[in-house]
Amino acid sequence: MKNIKSMFIVALLAIPTTVILTGSHAPKETQAAQIARGKYLVSYGGCNDCHTPLKFTEKGPAPDFSRMLSGHPENTKLPPPELKPGPWFAATAGMTAWAGPWGISYAANLTPDTNTGLGIWTEEMFIKTMRTGKHMGSGREILPPMPWQSLAQLTDQDLKTIYAYLRTVPPVVNHVPTPVSPDGKGGFE
Repeated sequence: MKNIKSMFIVALLAIPTTVILTGSHAPKETQAAQIARGKYLVSYGGCNDCHTPLKFTEKGPAPDFSRMLSGHPENTKLPPPELKPGPWFAATAGMTAWAGPWGISYAANLTPDTNTGLGIWTEEMFIKTMRTGKHMGSGREILPPMPWQSLAQLTDQDLKTIYAYLRTVPPVVNHVPTPVSPDGKGGFE
């Protein structure tokens, strides 16, 4: 009887340890699944098409994944476009800068770099940006061709998974230029 009582006490003491140990694995699996879903949505949504600069290979242009999701390269200077009124737009060969009646827009750095990417953004800011089309959730308008209106249709959970995935990509220091207004004289604030 004494052995049974001792075994019962040991078993009761082991339960919290077992719960803690198995519980600590569940969030990691959930986090891994969340990041995998975010990667899937980023891939499916074509985010790399505009936010990852191209490099030229013997087979033609290809995404430069060493600069994945880092936006328009800061050292790529563009000639000033003629911004005539009308239903038109133009893009750079690298697909990271666009010009049209709205002015000039540059693909943002989506990496978690603190100074030039999304490193200081919170999950709440990211979701609010995708819902409102406002930079950092309350700033200037997000310009074409960014399809924020389509992203606004995603669930909060899907936007959270995209944010979680973006936090895992390698940070790239790349200060993307400020968008240029249609008159070509100044940037957007």
